[in-house]
Amino acid sequence: MVTRLINADFRKNKCYFGISVLLTMSLGALAQSESARVAVASAAGNSSENAPLTLTLQDALERAKKNQPEYRAAITEYGVAREDRVQSRAGLLPNVSYNAGMFYTQGNGTATGRFIANNGVHEYISQGSVHQSLSLENVAAYRRSVALEAQARARTEIAARGLVLTVVEAYYGLVVAQQKYETAERASGEAQRFLDISQKLERGGEAAHSDVIKAEIQMQQQLRDQQEAQLEMERSRLELAVLIFPDFNENFSVVDDLQTPEPLPSLAEAQAAAANKNPELREALAVLQAANQEVAAAWNGFLPSLGLDYFYGIDANQFATETPGGIHNLGYAAAATLQLPVWNWGANRARLKQADLRREQARVELSFTQRRQLANLRAFYGEAETARSELESLDHSAQLAAESLRLTTLRYQAGEVSVLEVVDAQNTRTQARNAFATGQARYRVALARLQTLTGNF
Repeated sequence: MVTRLINADFRKNKCYFGISVLLTMSLGALAQSESARVAVASAAGNSSENAPLTLTLQDALERAKKNQPEYRAAITEYGVAREDRVQSRAGLLPNVSYNAGMFYTQGNGTATGRFIANNGVHEYISQGSVHQSLSLENVAAYRRSVALEAQARARTEIAARGLVLTVVEAYYGLVVAQQKYETAERASGEAQRFLDISQKLERGGEAAHSDVIKAEIQMQQQLRDQQEAQLEMERSRLELAVLIFPDFNENFSVVDDLQTPEPLPSLAEAQAAAANKNPELREALAVLQAANQEVAAAWNGFLPSLGLDYFYGIDANQFATETPGGIHNLGYAAAATLQLPVWNWGANRARLKQADLRREQARVELSFTQRRQLANLRAFYGEAETARSELESLDHSAQLAAESLRLTTLRYQAGEVSVLEVVDAQNTRTQARNAFATGQARYRVALARLQTLTGNF
């Protein structure tokens, strides 16, 4: 009986033990699956965070406008000039202000006090005033501020176009650097394959050992060129990153759109656009207009100026609109002041002479700017036109160089050419591909430089 009870208890405990083991294993498996799911989700999140940002040229331009200090300085200067114009305009309009004060004068036993400038022992002032100053100087100052605002706006556009050129150079500099690195990497692989071919031919008695040595030298040179190309690619990446990111960020890639070059406008279209949209000419013209207004302001020293003031309020011995005796304190007053210049030891004449000198200098600079912009238009358009016409030739040369390398390698395997011809074909192919990539970037940069005059971005 006791034995049966012990066996029953043992079977019962064994069943409980098995159930607990199964539960523990199940919970462990669930925990492991949950941990794996969290790990996968974390890895996916990290991969999305670390994924490189792909930028087009327009993306790079928009980012550079927010972070480039020279462009932001031009924007700030324009904002300051705009507020200067607002202040100058305020000088042409009546100004309204409110004055309040109280004067106490030591008494002398009478109602007036000891100081005759005051109306009594106690004097209260609470009045609004309107002031208007009329002079040629205020008008000239406002017109000059308008001209300076136009000059600052033109400088802002000049800075924007210069920024476009800088970003285009850096952007396509990185694109070309990447293409040259790919070319160097491909050339290294081809040099390694040619080394293998020469070694096989040597083992078969079909090539001399000198061919193997030359092939190995070529491979080492291609590896060094690949390292230099990688260094140049990283340098170009850093140069672009400094322009477009507010922080130091190298985790980005650029879109290679060199295969679809933009069309080049005709010379007549470029000339028309340059005549209407050239910010350098607008800046020089604004400088001349500001100089003209400086001359007008200098002439004000020889002319009279008029000041008008109107007051309304209280200026009485009691702070009240009406005295206990029924006298009204609330009223108005007006004043007009005419100022006539008589003698200031030649200061006005010297000021006028200075303004004339600045105006003459502005005229010379405007004429020079016009000539320089015409020369730049011809030079920039010629550069863009030449670069555009060479693209097809460079592309064809790269294709011919690739075909020449393929045929030369086959002829070498057939024993028809020397190893030097193969090495020369490899170098020619690399140079042709690099020249084509450089030509593509040259056209884009030349077009951007032309667009600094025409403004067609």
